[in-house]
Amino acid sequence: MPAGVGLYLGVVQFFFAATWIVYVIYLPQLAAQAGIGKGAVAAILMADQLVFVFTDYATGVFSDRIARIVGRLGLVALAATLVSCVAFVALPFVAPAGAPAAFIAVTAVWAVTSSALRAPPLALIGKHAAKPAQPVLVALSMLGLGVANAAAPFLGLTLRGIDPRIPFALASAALAAVTLGLVAAERSLARSRPAPAASGTDARGEPRVAPAPLVLVAVGVAALAFQVHVFIDSTPLYLRHAVATELPALAPTFWIGFNLALLPFTLAARRWPTVRVMIAATVLAAVAAGAARLAPNLPLLVTTQGIAGAGWAGAMVAAFAWATGRGAGSGTFSGALSSLLALATLIRMASVAAGWPQAPDLHDAIAWWPAAGWLVASAVVFIGWRWSVARRRAPGGRA
Repeated sequence: MPAGVGLYLGVVQFFFAATWIVYVIYLPQLAAQAGIGKGAVAAILMADQLVFVFTDYATGVFSDRIARIVGRLGLVALAATLVSCVAFVALPFVAPAGAPAAFIAVTAVWAVTSSALRAPPLALIGKHAAKPAQPVLVALSMLGLGVANAAAPFLGLTLRGIDPRIPFALASAALAAVTLGLVAAERSLARSRPAPAASGTDARGEPRVAPAPLVLVAVGVAALAFQVHVFIDSTPLYLRHAVATELPALAPTFWIGFNLALLPFTLAARRWPTVRVMIAATVLAAVAAGAARLAPNLPLLVTTQGIAGAGWAGAMVAAFAWATGRGAGSGTFSGALSSLLALATLIRMASVAAGWPQAPDLHDAIAWWPAAGWLVASAVVFIGWRWSVARRRAPGGRA
């Protein structure tokens, strides 16, 4: 499968992530204009994530049902995205009217329809791409997300003081423009060699994957570790060795490591079972997160942050390559993974709103959670994988 389709999906994901970043930057200002109190902003963001938890999975299931006809999934995703873009660009125009209900309604439309650009593109990869090409396409798609997150601190500085109608319109127009190629991308994928049926075993006859429920549990735990490490722990860690004005330059370190590690972990996922890659990546992230807490100086902290980002890249490549490798169920499993990521974001937001990270009784436990959580995730996958191996080798087990 040409890498061009993967790069295209990466561009789509970049602009999709950029719309969310713009939304988060301007939401307090827009909410105030709409007559919504400052204290409700966190509740709106959590409500968005709750919507994503349900719609991402539902969209993934729906993707599997309509992907049988080439072009239909791309067309539906395109239509939903265009509605999402219209709702998004309307937000800074609706807010000044001072009508909270209207603002919340438009926000809800945007949140629901934006799910069209999470699970469906991965369902396209799982449905049409040859298996060896799937990790590459997944990684290229994730590259867009990684670049957008790395640029987020600079985007926040750049947009300071700018009329929100301008970035909202530009982000919507860019996302709508690049999404117009989804149908063509789907047809291009369909023309490639169909993915062969998975044997479920590697060259030595060992299972390639752990049981699906355990993989999903592991991803959920790992996602919570990621949320705490990046959005709760990182700033205090940097402030041990740097001043606040240096944070915009330091914050992207995790995402730089993420982006740089996508290719190596992609090659690993093509050569070895995704379950092994996931185990190795989460262990790497856990060790790096623990080392970051103990780092005695800024250079070592920056290095460990980059390594942690690399580990998270490997975990995500392996997880979504596992999902796309499910064939006819790739949309459902991709949607389930996206829902778990949204759920982890929701839990992190709720814990911050409740003041847990600052609570004396919980502070140390939360501070060490990234290292512990990533280790737990690797252990869950390892146990599930070895259980599958033992079951296959047992008398009467599947060959």
